[in-house]
Amino acid sequence: MSPLHKGIPSTLPKGAPPVRHFLQFADFTTEEHVYVLERAALIKKKFKNFERHHSLVDRTLAMIFEKASTRTRVSFEAGMYQLGGSVVHLTTGDSQLGRAEPIEDSAKVISRMTDIVMIRTYEQTKIERFAAHSRVPVINGLTNEFHPCQILADIFTYIEHRGPIQGKTVAWVGDGNNMANTWLQAADLLGFTVHVSTPSGYEIDQSVAGLRSSDSYKVFADPLQACESADLVTTDVWTSMGYEAENEARLKAFASWRVNAAMMTAAAPDALFMHCLPAHRGEEVDADVIDGPQSVVWDEAENRMHVQKALLEYLLLGRQG
Repeated sequence: MSPLHKGIPSTLPKGAPPVRHFLQFADFTTEEHVYVLERAALIKKKFKNFERHHSLVDRTLAMIFEKASTRTRVSFEAGMYQLGGSVVHLTTGDSQLGRAEPIEDSAKVISRMTDIVMIRTYEQTKIERFAAHSRVPVINGLTNEFHPCQILADIFTYIEHRGPIQGKTVAWVGDGNNMANTWLQAADLLGFTVHVSTPSGYEIDQSVAGLRSSDSYKVFADPLQACESADLVTTDVWTSMGYEAENEARLKAFASWRVNAAMMTAAAPDALFMHCLPAHRGEEVDADVIDGPQSVVWDEAENRMHVQKALLEYLLLGRQG
């Protein structure tokens, strides 16, 4: 009897562990974040020593971009290749995602052909719908509500320069956006405090961050006071992608929320400055701050790649070593 008459054997995995996603920082436990950060340190050390770390050979990452990006694309693409895997790059302009096909159908198809998916899009609900119908892990590369990979890199960078972040104070100056929401989740999980200062009308929404209490953050009307004794001062652009129509109004509203030398002086003597980039010198931050000795923005940008390699590995292989 020919193989066709015998039927095709099932290729569905048997007894496979449940699929894990990283759609927001709170999707991982404290212990999982500690593991990923420690693993990232090992992977970065090997990278700097020109040691191969090909843990994801024959695995494929699908990158889906509804929002354009430089750092997200380069960090994920280079990182996946460094792990021995391959990458498929999609945008809504060159796939059915930008046409009439439902997100659920795209998820079912793409997740049958690749091993893990990274999505950078607008509404958090889009990535949640995709993940709900995906057979493989899905990573949030950025949404309007959350930016977990960036905060993972920021915390890794702080630890690299100053040691444990537990018990420290992070000053967030600027918009109550996806970065701010994710910092609040991280503080709640990792035991540090966030001082938040935003203009009126641009406050954080505790319900979006999903926090049950405000124990891990404090709100300040004056950004200078928010920076007092802070161990890390950080900010973001005043007008995020998708909010360009509000740019003129935001420039006026945020005028007093530019991170300047006075704010860094008010912070702890060894305070660091971070920015997720791209930055607009003279708007959300003065040039002498972002280009000054306390700034670690270039280490921060590079570290996106290293923490994401650890994240990709963890979601696909679980704990190693």
